[in-house]
Amino acid sequence: MTHLWVRAEQRPNEERVGLTPEGARALLSGGIKVTVEESSVRAVPLQGYIDAGCEIAPENSWPQAPADAIIFGLKELPEDGTPLPHRHIMFGHAFKGQHSGKALLERFKAGGGTLYDLEYLVDETGRRVAAFGYWAGYAGAAVTLKAWAAQQRGELCGPVGVYGGKDALLADLGLELDALNNGRPTAIVIGALGRVGTGAADLCEEMDVKVTKWDMAETANGGPFPEILAHDLFLNCIFARPGTPVFVPREALSADRKLTAIGDVACDPDSDYNPVPVYDRATSWEQPALRVAGNPVLDVTAIDNLPSMLPLESSEDYAAQLLPSLQTLTDLNSGVWGRAKAVFEQHLP
Repeated sequence: MTHLWVRAEQRPNEERVGLTPEGARALLSGGIKVTVEESSVRAVPLQGYIDAGCEIAPENSWPQAPADAIIFGLKELPEDGTPLPHRHIMFGHAFKGQHSGKALLERFKAGGGTLYDLEYLVDETGRRVAAFGYWAGYAGAAVTLKAWAAQQRGELCGPVGVYGGKDALLADLGLELDALNNGRPTAIVIGALGRVGTGAADLCEEMDVKVTKWDMAETANGGPFPEILAHDLFLNCIFARPGTPVFVPREALSADRKLTAIGDVACDPDSDYNPVPVYDRATSWEQPALRVAGNPVLDVTAIDNLPSMLPLESSEDYAAQLLPSLQTLTDLNSGVWGRAKAVFEQHLP
């Protein structure tokens, strides 16, 4: 019997999950065994999984899971260097030249396991079957607006946290912006036709921020793009890949510009194809903004688990998108799983 083991997330500020109790019930009815670890932080209560009929395991016990179990989580595993013998479903961040991903692939090679990277679960046309993109863009725009608001107060943006829902986030951000005396900033979103860009633009519009929406057509000439520097905020919603233009080069740090806040929602600072090479590391919930220039200021926000700011809504949305693929786990050699395994094997050192 195919056995899916839903692990607890071990990364700080990560409350999302990729399978809801309703989805678990559907898998169980399809003959897939489901084990769910206890979790002290998961946004979806454990009782729902118990009621659905899942087996329950202790938090973070996945290394001792049966050898044939498929371990399913979202964000990265603890970086302890241990070999990985299981099959894992997660975001590995290991196939686009990320330096940290090389160590992960070495662990899979040492253990004989397989990574089915969630970012590379695609249909026959190459389109991802599930993505957190919308809520990443939504939350990324919110954090970038918070960074801009902090600048208006002469500060660097302080810690950000989890919200119980979208309405709570909008209310909090609205109060912060309304307390300023200089109106709303302008923003430009690149990747506006995609899921990430749509979420970013929606948040801006709900906050009465005027948005310029760009996509591939507007960036096809490869740059430079002085229009970006003419906005207060720039939200990068294009994932780095070979051929992606540089949107904000390092020369922009000393250029004449209106731009003071960048939200790199795609957040690939250690990729060889980073289109925003004015910074070199992700930011965090505790320190969401990295100041990269001082006159005028330029802050970059680049949190790589942004949908966790709205964990319940983002989990429910993502889990619904992913469920049809999870229901095909009984055949790992074809479809989305076969394609994902081929990508893994292509990149395995």
